[in-house]
Amino acid sequence: MNTRMRRAAVAVAATAMAVSLAACGSAKESGDGDKSSDSAAKKGDAIKVGLLLPENQTARYEKFDKPLIEKKVKELTNNKGKVVYANAKQDASLQNQQVDTMVTNKVDVLIVDAVDSKAIAGSVKKAKEAGIKVVAYDRLAEGPIDAYTSFDNVTVGKTQGEALLEALGDKAKDGQIVMMNGSATDPNAKQFKDGAHSVLDGKVKIGREYDTKEWKPENANANMEGAISALGKDKIVGVYSANDGMAGGIITALKAAGIDDIPVTGQDAELNGVQRIVTGEQYMSVYKPYPQEADVAAEMAVALAQGKSLDSIAKDTVDSPTTKGVPSVLVPVVSLTQDNIKDTVVKDGIYTIDEICGGKYKSACDKIKLS
Repeated sequence: MNTRMRRAAVAVAATAMAVSLAACGSAKESGDGDKSSDSAAKKGDAIKVGLLLPENQTARYEKFDKPLIEKKVKELTNNKGKVVYANAKQDASLQNQQVDTMVTNKVDVLIVDAVDSKAIAGSVKKAKEAGIKVVAYDRLAEGPIDAYTSFDNVTVGKTQGEALLEALGDKAKDGQIVMMNGSATDPNAKQFKDGAHSVLDGKVKIGREYDTKEWKPENANANMEGAISALGKDKIVGVYSANDGMAGGIITALKAAGIDDIPVTGQDAELNGVQRIVTGEQYMSVYKPYPQEADVAAEMAVALAQGKSLDSIAKDTVDSPTTKGVPSVLVPVVSLTQDNIKDTVVKDGIYTIDEICGGKYKSACDKIKLS
């Protein structure tokens, strides 16, 4: 795994400076989050970085984000920097307690992927009052954050919507689709939804739409069962699923109802999702280059902990509901289908062909010439 992640990090490094960003102004216009403070003592390499991730049901956080951030922090600090890690397991209250613990332990900077973007605001304020800089990671947390990196989330939704329309073709007007959005407490979910609607509205009839509690596959499964019951199994022509985990629950419900061969979208390029794409059960996923996002977060955190400017890292800014002009980097994404598995997750070292095509997936891989 370490070898693959190392290859993945190298593979995206060359594109890190060429990212196309959604700009809201110059990083120099933001508050004190992007400047070194004249009164703050410059820190050396022996820094302590607090890393708070939101949950462990989605494979990416433990498998990619955590080890990639740890690796980059060590690289940037001559192996002297330390990452203190906690996972909130989808519990916003627990995550607030974890921030308190990090403050008590006097970390120099926090990287926070918020369970609930609003609920974390008070804890972000506590950290700032304690002199601890905060990098919002993957989700735009509220409160006085100093930096932000994520993927272009509206583009993610557009990418999913465009892929669904492409898969439907002339069938787009023959029936209805179901939209399975993410959790209402996740600001990314709204952006995915907005992006998808901007593409789908007027092109296809949306029969049922859900905000799925906690992104849980079992909740998506229950919602899908309800949609099938309400609309009728012969009326559903496709499903917009905001991520791969929910797509798994949706596909289980579709199979149980005797519905197959309809396109289902996804996101995160989880191994199970990629394998469902290979078999044709899932039409697409959105591949998000985690190594690039993780590297940027680590670079921001180390710079902030050492009292340095973010000007060379974050060329643009975004506005949160509570903070204007946050220095930001938005990373581009790729639509992942059967046609480009080799050129994305395999090429970047996320998975090997053997991992994807092992066991019962070999024949399906042979069929699409992947193995």
